[in-house]
Amino acid sequence: MSDPASLVSRRAARVAPFLAMDVLAAAARRERQGDTVVHMEVGQPSAPAPRPAIAAAQAALASGRIPYTEALGIAPLRERIARHYAEAYGVAVAPERVVVTTGSSAGFVLAFLSLFDAGGRVAIAAPGYPAYRSVLQAVDLEPVGLTLRAEDGFVPTASALRAAHDAAPLSGLLVMSPANPSGTMIDAAGLAALAQACRAMNLRFISDEIYHGLTYGVPAATALAVDPEAVVINSFSKYYCMTGWRIGWMVVPEALVRPIERLAQNLYISAPYLSQVAAFAAFDATEELEAVKADYARARALLLNELPAIGLGDVHPADGAFYLYADIARLTNDSIGFCRRMLDEAGVAATPGLDFDPEAGAHHLRLSFAGGEAEAQEAVRRLKGWLR
Repeated sequence: MSDPASLVSRRAARVAPFLAMDVLAAAARRERQGDTVVHMEVGQPSAPAPRPAIAAAQAALASGRIPYTEALGIAPLRERIARHYAEAYGVAVAPERVVVTTGSSAGFVLAFLSLFDAGGRVAIAAPGYPAYRSVLQAVDLEPVGLTLRAEDGFVPTASALRAAHDAAPLSGLLVMSPANPSGTMIDAAGLAALAQACRAMNLRFISDEIYHGLTYGVPAATALAVDPEAVVINSFSKYYCMTGWRIGWMVVPEALVRPIERLAQNLYISAPYLSQVAAFAAFDATEELEAVKADYARARALLLNELPAIGLGDVHPADGAFYLYADIARLTNDSIGFCRRMLDEAGVAATPGLDFDPEAGAHHLRLSFAGGEAEAQEAVRRLKGWLR
């Protein structure tokens, strides 16, 4: 019998596990055994998709035919997304530059494959979203971590980018604002400085904007306002509460449209028709979605007020998204073990910081407050008893 390890490609073998999803699986096992779990491990809204989206999907399903679509997405949705940029940011985007994707995840694969050749080095934030590293490695690219500091607000800077490029040439930069796991935001001036540095060094600039709409003060700025050649990736998963619908979008330079179309045609044909119809309708649910965001804001305020009293006080304030990134060095230097015990003994699921930062993440954890105020209250109640 052949060695099972010999069947695995080197590409697959070097992809690390997604710890947030591992914690979710462990929490699900506990729930199957009859335990209750407070889910703070994944960035998944507890609210359902907005009512207009569900109604549109039901109407489309009743028609009886759910077809393929054009690889770039249905025209009405591409046009509506383009209009969104004019309404939300005052930025003109041609519908022809909009690409509808199977979640933002497909957008990253399409962006990496269309922008970079194998062996290219792409700068990403550390701490940062773990799938960036894994997807880059899976397509034979090298992720280069830009180490961010809490005292700087976990904000990537043009000077850090230039230093990384001087150390060894880069091919591109990927930033996220609001960020996962820290909730930090890059203001328009910061985005402009990063875009200018990328142009000066001939680097591709990718902006992950999937948490736009989820801010607790100043609205987020889009990279398209400072660099029309930036590749922007967004999703209906977070603000629009449509994670399982697997629907997202990209805005790309005109020169990339046809190469990305060819890739999409061959990789997944098209994003799901039903999800595209629902996504179009989701733009009409602003009042409902703002009520959901208000619940996140209450959960955020509660946690920022209560966590210091129970020993989890070293937390970045989170200007956007729905996460708190806590330094737990006073309690442990084993975030994986700490989160395992938290789940087993307190019934609270959280994600180890090592998911987001292979270096400093051993003494951090991320708490998602996407479950809203009631979930946050229950988490605090359980953690108070557990940490004492």
